[in-house]
Formats: sequence, C-alpha cells, structure tokens
Amino acid sequence: MASRLVISAAHKSSGKTTITLGLLAALSKRGLRVQPFKKGPDYIDPLWHKAASGRASWNLDFYSMSHGEMLALAARQSQDADLALVEGNKGLFDGMDTNGTDDTAALAKLLRAPVVLVIDARGTTRGIAPLLKGYLDFDPGLQIAGVILNQVAGPRHEGKLRAAIARYLPEFPVLGAIPRETELEVAERHLGLVPANEQAGASELIAMLASSIEAHVDLDRLLEIARRAEDLPMPATLPARPESDLRIAIAQDSAFGFYYPDDLEAFAQNGAQLVPFDTMTNYHLPPDIDGLFIGGGFPETHMRSLSANHVLRSEINAALRSGLPCHAECGGLMYLAQSIRWGANQADMVGFIKARVVMQERPVGRGYVRLKDSGKGLWQPIGPSGASFAAHEFHHSRLEDMAPGQTFAFNVERGVGIQDGQDGLVVGNMMASYAHLRSVVGTPWVSRFVDFIRSRRR
Repeated sequence: MASRLVISAAHKSSGKTTITLGLLAALSKRGLRVQPFKKGPDYIDPLWHKAASGRASWNLDFYSMSHGEMLALAARQSQDADLALVEGNKGLFDGMDTNGTDDTAALAKLLRAPVVLVIDARGTTRGIAPLLKGYLDFDPGLQIAGVILNQVAGPRHEGKLRAAIARYLPEFPVLGAIPRETELEVAERHLGLVPANEQAGASELIAMLASSIEAHVDLDRLLEIARRAEDLPMPATLPARPESDLRIAIAQDSAFGFYYPDDLEAFAQNGAQLVPFDTMTNYHLPPDIDGLFIGGGFPETHMRSLSANHVLRSEINAALRSGLPCHAECGGLMYLAQSIRWGANQADMVGFIKARVVMQERPVGRGYVRLKDSGKGLWQPIGPSGASFAAHEFHHSRLEDMAPGQTFAFNVERGVGIQDGQDGLVVGNMMASYAHLRSVVGTPWVSRFVDFIRSRRR
C-alpha cells in the first residue's frame, strides 16, 4: 500500500478539512497521485476531496464495515497512488465508544499510519505544549508524527507557539503554521459544509488553499513521515465487471450528489449501467431505463429550480405510477414527495409520495441508525427477514400529512426514520427512506435492488 497519513485534530472545527484539501491540491500539483479517504459516513467532505485531488474519496467506517473490509478497501484504492491521505472525523480520540475502538486513533492504528495533528491555535501560546504532550502520552500505540498549527494570528504568535513546543517537546516536529485567513474557509450551512458541487468558486478556493499550504507547510518533511507507514497486505482483486444488461437512471447534479463510490461500483459489478441525468436542466429521463436511483443531497436549497422543471417531474411521476423500480434516499425521498416547505417558501415536487416535506430549524435525524427488516420491503438490504443492519441519517426535514396505513420496509431500532419508528416507505415499485444505505458486506443493498429490477423485467 502507498505511503499514507491520517490528518486529525484535537476537536472538530479545527480546520482539518481545509488543510486536507490544501494538502491534496498542493501534493497533486507536484505530480503525485494522492488518494483521499474520509473516516465515517460523510458525503460532503469526499466531494471536496475529489475536487482537490481528481480522485474519488472512499469512506472508512467502523460502524458499517469490518476491519478486514476497511483494510482491503484502503489497500485496493491506494495501489496505484503515491500517497494515501485519510481525513479523520471529530477529534482524534472522539468516537461512540469511550474505550476508543471506533475513533480516528483506532483507524490510524488499523491502517498502521502516522498521524498529523491540526491544532486550532487561537487564544493559545505556551498552553500548546501540555496539550500536545497529553495527546502524545495518551495512547503509546499511536504514532503522532507532527503538528500543523492553524489559525495563527501572526509571526509573533507563531514564534511563541514554536518556542513553547521546542522547549517542552524538542523532538516533536512542527510541520507548518497556517495564518488566520477568512477567505480560506469553506462556507457552511445546515448539515455541514456547502458541497463542492454547489459552491461557486470551489476550484478557486482549492487553488488558494494549495498556495497557502505550499507557503506555510513543510511538504517534504510531511512526505517523509508518510513513508514511515508500514506495508499492508494487498487484497484479492475484484472480479471483472460483467456485461451490462440494465440501464438505471441516476440523478447527479448540484441538488443530488450524495453517493458512495462503493455503491456506484457495486452497480457495475452487478451488470447495471448508471445513466446520469440532471433534475433541473434535463426535461426527460434517459431513454430505455429499467430503474431509477435518486440519492441524497440538498433539494431544499434548489427547490425553485426543481419545481420549475415540471416536465421532468410529471414524467418521473408517470414512470413510477407505471411501475418503474426506484430506490430513493433522503433528498430523493423529499423530491418524490408532493412539496417542500422551508419557512415561508414552498415548491411543488414530483408528487408520487403523498406527503409534504417540512424543513425544521433543528436536525430531526442525525447520525448512525440501526434498522430491522420488517419483511414488507421490495428487496432485503441484508440476509434473512428480521436481521438488523447499519445505516445513517442526516436530515432537517420531516414528512407531514401522510395518509395512515402506509407500508414500511424497516423498523428503526436506533434513529428516527420517517415516522413512528419506521423507515423505507414502499409505494408501488419504489422504496424511499431517510436512511442512507451503503453497499458493503453487511448491507449488499445494490445487488438486491438490481435483482429486483431484473425480476420486474421478467
């Protein structure tokens, strides 16, 4: 496996995403093939990773994947890369388990990768030393190999920070100090950063981040640290993709962009060709399709443009009423409803799901979920009926005015779902959920969905 590093921080909102983006872009400018990864169930950071590196970013998640799966995925996707760069989530030692089995430190140890800490240095001078010493001593089995100081107020502030570290941790390398520059921040809104496929000027921002990293980080020393990572065994190669016998339309645009690379690859491995379309600029679905996949995104921020394309909305409604198989997640669920209301604004949507979406001020569902198959679904994401499986949800909306007696594929053991502890609404040949599924060993939902489409063709 390639040289590799894990980028982490003492706590969330320390700037590790912007620094990761700058590193991806700066190292790519050097001609290096840099493979990004993201810890946890995240769609937005990987979109930025791809924009900065030119390579799809893959998620490594203890909740939905086994250790063996994560190792195999990391090795497979890095085999043609010069460097693998893994962005952690939250703080280095923050996870669901207080024993530390699922935090970024655990992932770094699993991958046998050195860690570079990003420290938000605002309001800190000499106090940087005990902070770093505590992190270095907390887990002797973890290799914390250097620090990048972020949000540094100026040369005087930087000098004090470096002097404190040199006095109390003389062998610990400071790899860089990034000055406080508001123009280098990625815009945020509900549910996190604005995705790269939406933010105007994303390429310009990434270029500025790369320039800042080049000016303020010792990239040569960082690469030398990355080369210390121990080798990992290479996994078995994937079987050759079969010939495609299905065409599945997939909504891919600035409103709908939340798709795991695993899922997209799984469609190809199961003989299905994904045919992209834009829900705002294409007036018709792609021709000769056998199924439809609408993933997550932010339809609420695009609801006027989505609503204005009434030709496509009507065509999708008619196709679903005629029995076109469909899988929709979160944003896709919202798009297929009758309307979306956000404050004083409301816009009509596809109208196939007889319910209205209402945006809430606070998150309705956010984080990991556990679902149990109700036995009423069109296809089973996992094993025999009744088994439970991992997923995640991130939504600020809820469905209202839904008629009673609806059919749901999943019972929610952990999380919120659509209503009354249920998720996976079944209408005709459509299943739609607030939960995001991921095609891994524990939830091979793509192969089951593809099999369902073939059964309907027959």
